[in-house]
Amino acid sequence: MLKILSPSHVFGLLKKSGKVIQIIILPLIFISLVFALIISPQDYIQGDSVRIMYVHVPSAWIALGCFSLIGLLSVSNFLFKLKNSFLIYKSLAPIGLVFSFVAIATGAIWGKPTWGTWWAWDARLTSMLILTLFYLLFISSYKFIRNQEVSSRVCAGISVLGLINVFLIKYSVEWWSTLHQPASIKLNGTTTIHPSMLLPLYLMLLVFFLYCALIFLMKYRTEIIRMKKKGIKRL
Repeated sequence: MLKILSPSHVFGLLKKSGKVIQIIILPLIFISLVFALIISPQDYIQGDSVRIMYVHVPSAWIALGCFSLIGLLSVSNFLFKLKNSFLIYKSLAPIGLVFSFVAIATGAIWGKPTWGTWWAWDARLTSMLILTLFYLLFISSYKFIRNQEVSSRVCAGISVLGLINVFLIKYSVEWWSTLHQPASIKLNGTTTIHPSMLLPLYLMLLVFFLYCALIFLMKYRTEIIRMKKKGIKRL
């Protein structure tokens, strides 16, 4: 993966895949919105407010997935000094931060009609807020710490603590009594969401993933150009 994301590969990849993603994503957005807003049925308890799920859930998944990858990359960079890992997690972190904000905001909007409150300090919501703080700390560390070695150590430490928090987010609804419902989609168990709701959820996840891939390639390209202008040999 790191070899593929070398400068010589990434510029060609961006040129070829960027246009393809842009062409694919527009009809996918339209199809996903039709399924999410029109074809997908109302929830028998929550009514139309359940449609917020189609933005909230993929945003939370992407926020968690990005930090998990960032954590692995930053620890690998600290231990093995892998080439390009610094640029990869530097390009991923802003994307994960944005989607963590989106997950919290849409969760609050969904919580008001469902729970009667915008916010509750339960385990899932609080740990998700802490994840956002970890994103902010992580980004601040590589932006404001000039010494690269110190920055790598600090980022690795923050990412390890953040990975522990990701684990807590995953199992918070099972370990503690919370307002947040237990997981409805399980890889090793029975999925309790009806297929009529599951399909638009996966379609929206695909749209968000393609959008993230496009933004990541653009951000990664920008970071490479910036490093070259500074004359820093990291690649």
